[in-house]
Amino acid sequence: MEELLVVDGVWKKFGDKVVLKNVSLIVHSGEVVGLLGPNGAGKTTLLRIISGVLKPDQGRISIKGLDPIDPEARKLIGFCPQEPGLIPDLTGFENMLFYARLQGLDGKNVINRIKELSGIMGLTNDMDRLVRKYSGGMKKKLGLATTLIHDPEILILDEPTTGMDPGVRREVWRIIEEERKRGKGILIATHYMEEADALSDRVYIIDQGRIIASGSPEELKSKYGPTAVITIEFYRQPRNLDSVLQRIGLKYIVDGDNVRIHSSDPDRDVPGIVALIHEAGGTIRSLRVAKPTLEDVFLKLTGRRIE
Repeated sequence: MEELLVVDGVWKKFGDKVVLKNVSLIVHSGEVVGLLGPNGAGKTTLLRIISGVLKPDQGRISIKGLDPIDPEARKLIGFCPQEPGLIPDLTGFENMLFYARLQGLDGKNVINRIKELSGIMGLTNDMDRLVRKYSGGMKKKLGLATTLIHDPEILILDEPTTGMDPGVRREVWRIIEEERKRGKGILIATHYMEEADALSDRVYIIDQGRIIASGSPEELKSKYGPTAVITIEFYRQPRNLDSVLQRIGLKYIVDGDNVRIHSSDPDRDVPGIVALIHEAGGTIRSLRVAKPTLEDVFLKLTGRRIE
């Protein structure tokens, strides 16, 4: 596979705050690379540097051997920010035509490309509507369509499915997978563990501006995750839930009515956990033992969950 994007030792400061600390990563042709981390970890800053919007203080970015600010490099990149730069008083069609012309595209082929992408995104019947009347999910899909208008080799996607309902999110995942099959190199910044796990060939986990782990999702879970995760759903949570969980002495994540507890030996740990919960007045609805997730990896590495 060809190296399309190389990030080598990038640092970035805003005032006295160091936002990126010696960040390096690679994206090859025909692969999806996930940049997984909490909000404020430095993901958006890195993507803006890669796309040429910001300059790094130190380090190097290579787009097929070119600097991101090189006009030829910009032709290779499709950057979709968290909030697509759509013009609300233009129609969906007019927005796509505007972005096509920004890329120097014109003529009948552009019209055909707009029709093709609007069909892929499920927006064919909405292209004559003003964008101000679009839902949030429709705007996200139109933003992705404008990113793809010039058929770039490298896609840089910043939280591409934030705010989407599950059905629309799956549609976007399908589109991303189709672009990967066409040989595109795709970098996705996300804080959704399921998204990183489902789409990524490789994942870089970023926290407080630093890459703290990298590998395929399965490699990361095998290397850093617990042997098993005990997931408990409550009919009634025990009194002082955190105190009870701290008495168990294992790492855990509280998620609404559910608790995920890391265990190296669930056969040994489950009876004691159940006894402590009942002793504290809790009633268990369900308990299951499963493999770890990427969120469990993050918890193991940092001691906290991704927010």
